[in-house]
Amino acid sequence: MNGKNKAKGFAAFLAAAVSLTGCNDYSDGNGNMKTAEFFAMDTYISISAYGEDAENALDSCRREIAALDARLSVTSPGSEIYEINQGSKEGVKLSEDAEKIIAAALEISEKTEGALDISLYPVIKEWGFTTGDYRIPDKSDINRLLKNIGYDKIILKDSFLAMPENFQIDLGAAAKGYAGDKAIELLKESGAKSALVNLGGNIALLGTKPDGSDWSIGVQNPFGEGYACVVKTRDKAIVTSGNYQRYFEEGGRRYCHIIDPKTGCPADNGLASVTVIGGSGLICDGLSTALFVMGEKDAVEFWKEQGDFEMVIVTEDKRVLVTKGIFDECKVGELGKLEKIVK
Repeated sequence: MNGKNKAKGFAAFLAAAVSLTGCNDYSDGNGNMKTAEFFAMDTYISISAYGEDAENALDSCRREIAALDARLSVTSPGSEIYEINQGSKEGVKLSEDAEKIIAAALEISEKTEGALDISLYPVIKEWGFTTGDYRIPDKSDINRLLKNIGYDKIILKDSFLAMPENFQIDLGAAAKGYAGDKAIELLKESGAKSALVNLGGNIALLGTKPDGSDWSIGVQNPFGEGYACVVKTRDKAIVTSGNYQRYFEEGGRRYCHIIDPKTGCPADNGLASVTVIGGSGLICDGLSTALFVMGEKDAVEFWKEQGDFEMVIVTEDKRVLVTKGIFDECKVGELGKLEKIVK
């Protein structure tokens, strides 16, 4: 078996050939743009911020994200989620952060008819995606585990969480988006006017670039180098879910980490990636997973009904579909022609 662990495949780049991987300033020449780089939430993180107090703001972001990582990790003994998964018939009092993430995830689950389900953790673990010990489970094992899956059986009320016996949750489909939101809040409070938060490809933007122009964000080409397209935007979160990010191969077939709650198997519906662009990283993170599971037709219909976010879909046959709200500002990438999604 050839196991491959791919980081979030959504790359950001800036005009004027600015690198997010260096610690050099780029700004108006006064050295006010600072960059911090560190590892947390199982990914490489880079935050660049422009402002007089940027350095202290970046330190605050680092501490906040590290605290979230410690609290929300599903595999770290002593974390809030780890303790929740040990089971409690009386229910568990949640921290404010966990409550916000779980509430948003359950709302997305309801709207997408279960395409996102935070109770899938036992199945994800069975496939080896939490440990790197990849395997194709027996169908009987999947069916057994699916009996203890179901977002609609999770009760969240007055900051208390209650679940049936043997249920376990994982906030991996929403936690990085939430962390990006928290970082942007801290940067705003510090007086920063311009910032880019990159949590392993999960992007959150504050304002414009220091020169007043929009940020240029590249949606990665799932099939090779370069980008499927480039989006110009500001003050948004941009999150991608794709089958090329974390996967293993066996018998010439790729098995990605995004599990379909209905089958307990990796989603396999003709999509290579779904990118969601909106005002909340938490919502974009959860939606990108759910829409990937739903497939092209249902994802497009969901967008037409909801209409409060933008989206880029890359299909396995290398088509790039872009919603009309960002289509005119989207640049063609390595995959060629863009198709407009309209209502």
